[in-house]
Amino acid sequence: MRLTSRPVSDETFSALAKGGGGAGAMAELRAMQGLKNRLLVRALVLEAEEAGHPHAALSARAYDLLAEMEAHERERVESELCHPAVGAWALRTYLSLRAGTGAKDDPGRLAALVVAIAVRARIACRVRLAVEEDTVVLPALGSLTVPAGVRGVLDVTVRPDADGDGAELDLGRSTVRVDPLRDGTGWRVLRRLPVGPGLSLVVDDADPYRWPAGHVTEPRLSDSQVGHWASCLHDAWRVLTARHWTVAAELTSGISVLTPIHAPAFGQNSATSRETFGTVALSEPQHGLGMAATFAHEIQHAKLTALTDMVDLTRPEDGRRHYAPWRSDPRPVNGLLQGAYAYLGVAGFWRRQHGLEQGARAFRGQVEFARWREAAYLVTGTLMSSGGLNERGEEFVKAMRGTLERWLDEPVDLAVAAQARREAGQHLTSWRRRNS
Repeated sequence: MRLTSRPVSDETFSALAKGGGGAGAMAELRAMQGLKNRLLVRALVLEAEEAGHPHAALSARAYDLLAEMEAHERERVESELCHPAVGAWALRTYLSLRAGTGAKDDPGRLAALVVAIAVRARIACRVRLAVEEDTVVLPALGSLTVPAGVRGVLDVTVRPDADGDGAELDLGRSTVRVDPLRDGTGWRVLRRLPVGPGLSLVVDDADPYRWPAGHVTEPRLSDSQVGHWASCLHDAWRVLTARHWTVAAELTSGISVLTPIHAPAFGQNSATSRETFGTVALSEPQHGLGMAATFAHEIQHAKLTALTDMVDLTRPEDGRRHYAPWRSDPRPVNGLLQGAYAYLGVAGFWRRQHGLEQGARAFRGQVEFARWREAAYLVTGTLMSSGGLNERGEEFVKAMRGTLERWLDEPVDLAVAAQARREAGQHLTSWRRRNS
């Protein structure tokens, strides 16, 4: 398979440092994440052979099939290698093979990815697949319920429909029909939520690698829950395309998966992870505006995480911790930078949005803008004086600080400023009490 590398461009670095980036920057980051996954897949195949893993031959054969497919379906293979759960599986499997710890992360799972690509690309082929559990997940596609008595290493034949998008899979003496659009007997598809023209997001509520902390993920959503998510996503997209064009472009270019996670007692949970670039994990959304604000926040984390896979911005950890106006615990420099960058995005969202709201929502939107621009600016100062940034990191944070300085010059109502200061003061008082 093709293995190439190139650094992030100066233009993209500069755009990201100012808090934006857009579709072009996100596409560059996504391409580099795809390359990382490609390198990890190749490395784990070699490590499996070196370690004498029982499924080393399966992974090697699957890799050869993947290379053959790429010769004819390059874009499809690249897209599937960018699927977040594929990246998480590749990383964990490579690390476990290197460490020689456990057999949970199976290199033979590469064959399931090959099956998924074959179905999507309508390629007839035969794949050797290890079937050891009741369910086989085809990444980015869905999950098979394995017929009783069908276990072991099987030759799985993929027979694409003559006039449709699905395929029949022969597993031993059993046949299961796989349809990328709907459930069937022994088959559960990953649902896709339409966002805009030509754009949809996968709801991944099946893959065991969909999120690093498996204990917080929700089981498969019901049809009514999916309907609610789809409605909120539709409204969120309308919010983003009305005024938040850069966020909308970054969502289109870089985010492909939504993973449902447990809700807190109050409010909503959301997160991104270095392992699963392209995924936004969130608890059940409450409304479209909140979902749009969540995207503005989490896309910042996704961009910075992907960038720091290529460019170091901080010096080695020195053990010191700092105040973050959005956390209850002291944070290291890396965490502080992540938070400041995310809340730069939050402040930017409410800067653009509050003028579109009315009444209490307009007031609240102004408070969010005023509070988080000041909080993020405060933290950029902490970062610059911390000694924890390297030269590129200082360049990056200076650009962030420049954006925030311009925003600090924008007037807000006196009552808004007072409320923002009050909330910031309450947080600091609470933080000091907790961490004294």
